[in-house]
Amino acid sequence: MKVGIIGLPNVGKSTIFNALTNAKIPANNYPFCTIDPNVGSVLVKDKRLNIINKYIQSDKIIPTSIEFVDIAGLVKGASQGEGLGNQFLSHIRNVDIVVHVVRCFDNDDITHVEGNINPIRDIGIIETELIIKDLDSLEKQINKKQKIVKSGDKQAQFELEVLNKVYAGLNDGQLVKNLDLNEPEDEFISTLFLLTKKPVIYLSNVDENNIALSGDNYSNTVNKFSKENKSESLRLCGNIEMEISNLNIDEKADFLSIYNLESSGLDQLILSCYSLLGLETFFTAGVQEIKAWTIKKGSTAPEAAGAIHTDFQRGFIKAEIYTVLDLESFESEQNIKSAGKIRQEGKEYIVQDGDIIFFKFNV
Repeated sequence: MKVGIIGLPNVGKSTIFNALTNAKIPANNYPFCTIDPNVGSVLVKDKRLNIINKYIQSDKIIPTSIEFVDIAGLVKGASQGEGLGNQFLSHIRNVDIVVHVVRCFDNDDITHVEGNINPIRDIGIIETELIIKDLDSLEKQINKKQKIVKSGDKQAQFELEVLNKVYAGLNDGQLVKNLDLNEPEDEFISTLFLLTKKPVIYLSNVDENNIALSGDNYSNTVNKFSKENKSESLRLCGNIEMEISNLNIDEKADFLSIYNLESSGLDQLILSCYSLLGLETFFTAGVQEIKAWTIKKGSTAPEAAGAIHTDFQRGFIKAEIYTVLDLESFESEQNIKSAGKIRQEGKEYIVQDGDIIFFKFNV
């Protein structure tokens, strides 16, 4: 999974990226501090790995990971190349999900490219540029399809109709992800990797004084906007997240309690990314290693096996399965087996979040 962090310059993208990845990239008070995209891999914290290791002592614990991409700040006119906009927009094509950071704090010492704080206006600037870029991409596709349709190609006719439908929606200011498309239409449009087709999390970057509150005027408007636009929203304080990232587990818990927080904003962000992309985790466990694996919800046992190695999927025979909850209840694999709780599942089994699986295969 690759997550792109976007927003206007000076909204806190690089600070948040540093807190996530400990990359120590520059996060300075001027536009376009970031030029090339910064990429960092983040291990996904999952308490279930420690639970498994409590009962299955292992030499190695391997969490799953997410790749975050810090994309340079976009500005008004980016789709026409302003601020190296075309280059920056192209970086968004390669991510699976977009985290749109919105500045929701006042600070006269930190420049705002538009001169004042207005979260909804700022969101509109970015999304207008994404829409214009998608319209440009669709115009090229429409021109190609119109030529093919003249030969009587029925598939091209269908695709042209879908392109025109989506083009009209974008012209009305709608993001592609919010358009009402049926399954065949959606499958075709997904092949074009349009910028506004990607799922979005709006991330309100608030200041230290407001993070302990349930909301503030700025972030409340972002939350309302996200609901109206079928998206998710979160709020965090980039500066606090930076401090948390340098603490050990006990220090982190004490620090969070000061701000009346149950978990860090970045932990919540990772969970939201999983949820929005429809992902879940299964585990393999043994004395050599315990490992978490990320798959799409609804994956069959052979598809899950393929996440480990294509040979596992190709030669799949069956899967022996129990759950983390089973392990907590019975405290050992042997006890689970004696209680008859280890299931033998075949090719049709749909893997569930929290399954611990041993695959049997033959190639």
